Amino acid sequence: MDVQLLIVNVNSPNPQALLRFYRDIVGLDAHPDANRESTLVVAGAEIVFDSHSAVTNAAPQPERVLLNFFVGDLAAEQRRLEAQGVRFIRSAGREVWGGVISTFVDPDGNFAQLIEFRPG
Repeated sequence: MDVQLLIVNVNSPNPQALLRFYRDIVGLDAHPDANRESTLVVAGAEIVFDSHSAVTNAAPQPERVLLNFFVGDLAAEQRRLEAQGVRFIRSAGREVWGGVISTFVDPDGNFAQLIEFRPG
């Protein structure tokens, strides 16, 4: 398979609120094309926030899909997000493979994670 672009659709009963959360609070970049206003760009991939007729409530299994944001300074990013009211359900948990993970909850109840890789 020759994948040229990865786009993740995140469907929500309130896609604009989710878009604002990830753009204005988490700090992801808006798509440079003004016609793609519901799209954010993350490390070369795109996240599109949209609605879907079958999506009417918060995520019933928020662990099913995790947005993982690898960052250079997990502690600083977590402090920044907490100062803006973001709720974390896991804080700096260490994994055997070298990851340190903090998990937060978005407005739809989805889980997203900050990950800092610290081998050794």
